[in-house]
Amino acid sequence: MNDLILKIQQSADKNILFTMHSAKQCVKQYRMISPNEIHKVINSCEIIEDYPFDTRGHTCLISGRGNEKRYIHLVCYPTENFLQIITAYLPEEKKWDDNSKNREDIWNV
Repeated sequence: MNDLILKIQQSADKNILFTMHSAKQCVKQYRMISPNEIHKVINSCEIIEDYPFDTRGHTCLISGRGNEKRYIHLVCYPTENFLQIITAYLPEEKKWDDNSKNREDIWNV
């Protein structure tokens, strides 16, 4: 996993590409996830779900802290030339545990 984190960070150092979907998610009024926060998440990220067989390529869900230490989740795809941000969101407390790293079992509520 550390190799993948390094690849994510190196890709982001070259360039960050936002999909139309991720850009729309970042600017939702209740989220307002800034580019600065995206960089903070990438620089201190943990991989919480790995999707090596995604149709786009090896993608993953990362978690990190943005401004005011709020958790932010990003689904991203590192390439040789850029890091593609597929989506960005604030994890809902109902779906994630206290540290926003593990999904709650919604079937046993």
